[in-house]
Amino acid sequence: MPTVNGFPGRRRPSVWLATLTGNVFLVLGTLVMATLALLVGWLPPRGDWVYRVARLWSRGVLLSSGVRVVSAVETALEPSGQHVFMANHRSLFDIPVLIATLPGQTRFLAKRSLFQIPVFGWALRLGGFITIDRKNLSSARDSFSQAVARLRTGTSILVFPEGTRSTTGDFLPFRRGGFLLALKSGLPIVPVGIRGSRDVQAKTSFWIRPGTVSVHYGSPIDTATYSVSTKDELMGTVRERILALVADDSVGSDAEV
Repeated sequence: MPTVNGFPGRRRPSVWLATLTGNVFLVLGTLVMATLALLVGWLPPRGDWVYRVARLWSRGVLLSSGVRVVSAVETALEPSGQHVFMANHRSLFDIPVLIATLPGQTRFLAKRSLFQIPVFGWALRLGGFITIDRKNLSSARDSFSQAVARLRTGTSILVFPEGTRSTTGDFLPFRRGGFLLALKSGLPIVPVGIRGSRDVQAKTSFWIRPGTVSVHYGSPIDTATYSVSTKDELMGTVRERILALVADDSVGSDAEV
């Protein structure tokens, strides 16, 4: 079958449309939603309203890009419970997919450059999202302290243990920061497997392909049985669980976003 820009020719119109509408929303919709977040973010409990706006933003991104999301949960997670969520990372669309499906108030560790974007970055700070600069050791330590403090307020934390998006679809080596955070806080780790987001938009691609993304939340892993000295074992366990969740092609029967 002939291809156009790497995609099957017969899907070209849908790809063009999703790329146009999705990117327009990413620019204009993000500006509108970030402004709304700044207006309501001061309402108590401070920051929680920003996350509610973020859910609206995520649904807008997915809808405008023609992305359908299906999710499944191995063990029911209480929205009021606290967890350290760890997910594989393949695409920018992992962010809206997770915000749309995560239970309860959750904050991300986000790269420093996002906080430097006018309006959008201000909204992130107001919402209690945590900046991280891995090139700066002192900043990384501050980020860790901020994450611990954020967990003490009753929210959950989402970490991409690979640290960045994979360009090949293969798993990258896991970084230890999120695991040390889970061990210090004593909170359970919930492995999360995302499947299909790279098909929607790969790291190196500008184009958006309409499609379905599945997200599978695994059963919480109790960190109380691990310590800093056994963190490598914990990292291996979580990695295996995420791999298994990504490979599970039965996801889709529980809920659709």
